Amino acid sequence: MNFQLSEEHLEIQRTVREFCEREVKPNAKRWDESGEFPVATVRALGELGVMGMSVPETFGGAGMDALAVALVIEEVARHDGSLALTVASHNSLGTGHLLRFGSEEQKRRYLPDLASGRRLAAWALTEAGSGSDAASLRTSAVREGDRWVLNGSKMFITQGTVGEVFIVLARTTPEKEKKGVTAFLLEKGARGFTQRALTGKLGMRSSDTAELHLEGVEVPDEQRIGAVGEGFVNTLQILDRGRIGIGALAVGLARGALEEARAYAQERKAFGKPIAEFQAISFMLADMATETSAARLLVHRAADLADAGERFTREASMAKLFASEVAMRATSKAIQIHGGYGYTRDFPVERYFRDAKLCEIGEGTSEVQRMIIARDVLR
Repeated sequence: MNFQLSEEHLEIQRTVREFCEREVKPNAKRWDESGEFPVATVRALGELGVMGMSVPETFGGAGMDALAVALVIEEVARHDGSLALTVASHNSLGTGHLLRFGSEEQKRRYLPDLASGRRLAAWALTEAGSGSDAASLRTSAVREGDRWVLNGSKMFITQGTVGEVFIVLARTTPEKEKKGVTAFLLEKGARGFTQRALTGKLGMRSSDTAELHLEGVEVPDEQRIGAVGEGFVNTLQILDRGRIGIGALAVGLARGALEEARAYAQERKAFGKPIAEFQAISFMLADMATETSAARLLVHRAADLADAGERFTREASMAKLFASEVAMRATSKAIQIHGGYGYTRDFPVERYFRDAKLCEIGEGTSEVQRMIIARDVLR
C-alpha cells in the first residue's frame, strides 16, 4: 500500500487548488446568494481539462484516473460545493454514461464538446415518484419503426436547464422491471422536450437543478445508448463511480469547514485567550481532522480499486456514506465553533453546512448505502 500521491497527482492537485483560490473562493458566496450558475468559470475549468477528466485524450479529454478525479472534486468543493457538484455530475454521470456505454459514433460526435466544457451533460434518472426505488421509473419509450417515442418526466436533474446533452433512462419493456429500462441520448431543443428550473433549494444553490418533461419526444434508434433493457444495469455501474465523486465532494466540504473553524478559533478570543486553547474547542477540531482524514482514505481506496479494475461497489458506498455523514458533523461543529457568527452568512461555514446535506441524499441516500453495504457483507 502506498499512501503517497504521485508527482502527477500532486501537480493536478496544485493546479486546481491554485485555480480555485483565484477564481472560485472570491465568488462562491455571491453565486450562492444569487443562485447564479457560473458559466464563465465552468468554461475555464473546461479549458483546464476538468470537464473531461475521465475522457481519453483521443476524444479531447484529460485521461485522468479515478484518484485524480477525486482529488480535483475535493479541491473544488473546498470552496464551493455547488461548483463541485457540477463538475462531479457532468463527469461521472452524463459524460460517464456516454463514455462507458455509448457507441464509437456517439463518442466521436459528443465527447469532444463535453470534455472541453463547451457543452454540459445531464443524467436523467430520478422521477417525482422514484428516488431510492429508481427501478420504478415510469418514463416510457415505445418503439415505432426505427424511432422511439418518449413520454414522462424527470425530477431533480443536475444541469437540467444549462445542459445540452441528456442521458434519459426510460422503460422500454414494462413487464421486465429492472431489465426493461433503456438509456437514450437527447439534445436540448428536441420537439416535446422541455425543462423547468427548480429554485428555493436549501443548498447547492448555484448548481442548476431542473424538472424535465417529455411529451411525444421522438428519438432515432441510433441515439439509444447500450442494448435495449440494459439501462438499469448500466445505471448501477455509473452510480458506483459517481459515489466516489460525491464522497470526494463531501471530503472537500468537511476539509473546508475544518480549515475555516481552525482559523477562526485561533483568532477569536474569549476570557483573554484564543478559543482554540480551550479543550472543548480543540477536541472538536481534533474530531473533525480525524474523521475527514478517514473519509479521504475511504474515497481514495475506492478510487484505487476502480483504477485497478477490481470490484469496488461496497467500497464506493462506504466512502460515500461515511464521507457525507462526516461532512454533516464537521460543518455542524464548524458553526458551533463560530458561535453566533456561524449562523450568519458572514462566514462560509453556514453555506458548507447547507451544501453538505445533499451529500447524504444525492446518488443514493445514506439508507440506500447501508442496504448495499449490508447486502455485500451478508453475501
